[in-house]
Amino acid sequence: MKAIKTAIPDVLIIEPMVFKDDRGFFMETFHKQKYEAAGITSAFVQDNLSLSQKNTLRGLHYQYPHGQAKLVQVLQGSVLDIAVDIRRGSPSFGKWISIELNDSNKRQLFIPSGFAHGFLVLTETATFNYKCSDLYSPADEKGVLFSDPDLGISWPQGDYILSEKDTQYPCLCDIPEDHLPKYV
Repeated sequence: MKAIKTAIPDVLIIEPMVFKDDRGFFMETFHKQKYEAAGITSAFVQDNLSLSQKNTLRGLHYQYPHGQAKLVQVLQGSVLDIAVDIRRGSPSFGKWISIELNDSNKRQLFIPSGFAHGFLVLTETATFNYKCSDLYSPADEKGVLFSDPDLGISWPQGDYILSEKDTQYPCLCDIPEDHLPKYV
């Protein structure tokens, strides 16, 4: 397993070791000691799986005050994955990273608590798997508008399929400070 730092140091790209032969492949998708050695010390308590069609855009979601670190991976298909630092006081506040996750590169992305997260499906369908460090809490569910002009996220052009909820989220600058996590 290889952990690669991104432009936002707390966000890590994980390249698992993949063992291929004529039968297929094998890889570890999580190994507590190896991930801790890479700096990922979150205790994951919930796994989620979603299937989405092409041009589905999910996000940008976060929970507060019960934040969730996430370890995300695409099992089938391809997505453009986005993580936005929304931690008040962070040197990278409002900055984002993007990465293509797909079933060919088998990469994972570790997104710490305090980040908004979203993805756009690039293939006909995509199966998206993610581990969370805290349980889903509907009362703590929040979001940032995916098209926030101040963030300037470089989404590919297209007619996106969004939930009504995802189109109604505020821009980051309009979210009250007491609804944002604090950088520690």
